[in-house]
Amino acid sequence: MAAAVLTHWRRGLFQAVGNGAHGLLSPAFLQGVRQKSSIQYISRPDLPKLAYQRIKGKSPGVVFLPGYGSSMAGEKAVALQDFCKSLGHSYLRFDYTGHGASEGTFSEGTIGTWKKDVLFMLDEVAEGPQILVGSSMGGWLMLLAAIARPEKTKALVGISTAADHFVTAFKSLPLEARKEFEEKGMWTVPTKSNEEGIYSVSMDFLKEAENHCILQSPIPITCPVRLIHGLKDEDVPWHISMQVAERVLSTDVDIILRRHGQHRMAEKDDIKLMVYTIDDLIDKLTTLV
Repeated sequence: MAAAVLTHWRRGLFQAVGNGAHGLLSPAFLQGVRQKSSIQYISRPDLPKLAYQRIKGKSPGVVFLPGYGSSMAGEKAVALQDFCKSLGHSYLRFDYTGHGASEGTFSEGTIGTWKKDVLFMLDEVAEGPQILVGSSMGGWLMLLAAIARPEKTKALVGISTAADHFVTAFKSLPLEARKEFEEKGMWTVPTKSNEEGIYSVSMDFLKEAENHCILQSPIPITCPVRLIHGLKDEDVPWHISMQVAERVLSTDVDIILRRHGQHRMAEKDDIKLMVYTIDDLIDKLTTLV
């Protein structure tokens, strides 16, 4: 935490002392306690309604972007809501088309579809400058949004960032395996991140995703970037975060590798690290104002 001395736990509350400290951080976000807040829906012309939850507050706000097949009801998304509420900063979480409580069909979604969702929410719902926090595929969408809306994006926090991952992972398969999946029209990917144990990705999805790959050239992002990744991530290799760090134009980039971190990064210590990283960025950005 910037400009603060982190001391110790006392009666379950984390104490922060020193200039620039934000005071007591509620333990609710560390214990998975979900605060009650109503889901709202926003309409779009000729497009599915998107479900979202928002807390109004100070700037910079925080926007959480979940991963492929995930929703705004996950541990990290809820933890950030509790944290932002404790600080008095605005916070927005939402479900992409076909995800969670939003309308639409999941199997019809694409990276382009979900990128449009993110940009719509930034343009129409989020107010003022934002810190974008993206998990897995949400990290890819976070980068795409930062490129498209630089004036709205003040900092980025990627968690198990999966930039270009669907495309690069498929292309890394043996030729025979690729041909087999192409004939079927569907690629089945083993994963520990959902109950089914697999992701099913269509060839049409992969072809469309190629239009949004960003790791083959410099990434025109100049705001502060923080990338957190687990070395034991079996879904998205940690070296993708290294590639992102190498390609963004920003001079303020930090990578944090967690030795025992897995893909979901939803353990208590993982969430603490995410929250402290965002708290430090808020302190940095408000100090610069």
